[in-house]
Amino acid sequence: MQQLYNITVHHASGEENWLQEVLTQWRMWYTEDMDGRLVQKGVDELKHLAVRLSKLFPSLISEEKLRNGHIRFITSSKHRCVNSTLSFKAGLTELWAITDKEFDHEVNDALVRFFDQCARFVEEVDKNPSAVEEVEKFKQGPEMRRVQEKIADRLRVPHSLITQDLAEAAFYLCAYEFAIKEVNSPWCQLFDEDDAKVMEYASDLREFWKRGYGHDINSKSSCNLFHDVFRRLDRAARQNKTGQQVTEAVTIQVGHADTLLPLLTLLGFFKDSSPLTSTNYATQTQRTFRTSHMLPYAANLVLVLYDCGNGELRLQPLLNEKPVTFPVLTEASMPLYQEVRERYRDLLQGCDFETECQLPKNPDKVMADGPEMILN
Repeated sequence: MQQLYNITVHHASGEENWLQEVLTQWRMWYTEDMDGRLVQKGVDELKHLAVRLSKLFPSLISEEKLRNGHIRFITSSKHRCVNSTLSFKAGLTELWAITDKEFDHEVNDALVRFFDQCARFVEEVDKNPSAVEEVEKFKQGPEMRRVQEKIADRLRVPHSLITQDLAEAAFYLCAYEFAIKEVNSPWCQLFDEDDAKVMEYASDLREFWKRGYGHDINSKSSCNLFHDVFRRLDRAARQNKTGQQVTEAVTIQVGHADTLLPLLTLLGFFKDSSPLTSTNYATQTQRTFRTSHMLPYAANLVLVLYDCGNGELRLQPLLNEKPVTFPVLTEASMPLYQEVRERYRDLLQGCDFETECQLPKNPDKVMADGPEMILN
């Protein structure tokens, strides 16, 4: 970002208002120490999320449940996740004006930063450039090259000065100012809608191969979290069936986009008929795999167990506070819990983290040719 700003200040020319704003008024406000940290807008969003969910589920997320220890908080060790957890809790304590008590949270990286602890994922995907070669091919391809050239033309600088990294930096400067400061950034004038779609596809392509359907291990690395979710649901179902109080009415688990996407993939959400590649940008305009929809800031997956009477339990999934349907169980937005368990029976009986994350004994066989696709 600093490099792009320097190039613009020293080499760009033109009388356009947006460019004059960059040259005379705009200051580089994004600093190194902000990298990866929760900004105030994020703090506010997590507080608001807590309030919205408490109003959506008042019998579950209530002051009584919180005070009695029936709401549990689990977080990744990363400061932005801990601060997100603290912000979520603050949303509830401020809502109910609780000042006489503090509420603990548990740090559990094995559960919500599983990707760091899955040796096969780290070696075969995370540290393996060939695992994301489709991303690099797209960055070198005609669509991305055209975006770079258009940015250079708008700045009136030589095409050679605008690299793929600088095009990405420009896009993030535009996006961050809009998201964090709620301003229409002058940097956004470097892009038209077609350019933005190309940049979006580059991002989706990376997530597809790095965390999504591109490689089988991406989703299988979330096996522990998958089993943990169903263990909690099963325990609540058992306690409810036997007339006991549900001891853990709500579990709030705060992780990363890299936590949520593998789990969504394992569950089979947003799977298109063909994989995203470097050459099929034009045919993927109607794709469902869009990280801007799946993984916005403060992205959240909520699974709610309902007792509908007569021993009938139903499970409702909500993604980013909107109802979604489980793959294959598309006829019901709130299917029977037993049907959901049947849908994922193979994963419930298998999907062993230790087994899946073991490195193969023959390293020469790592990364077979072609994309590995999860077929649920």
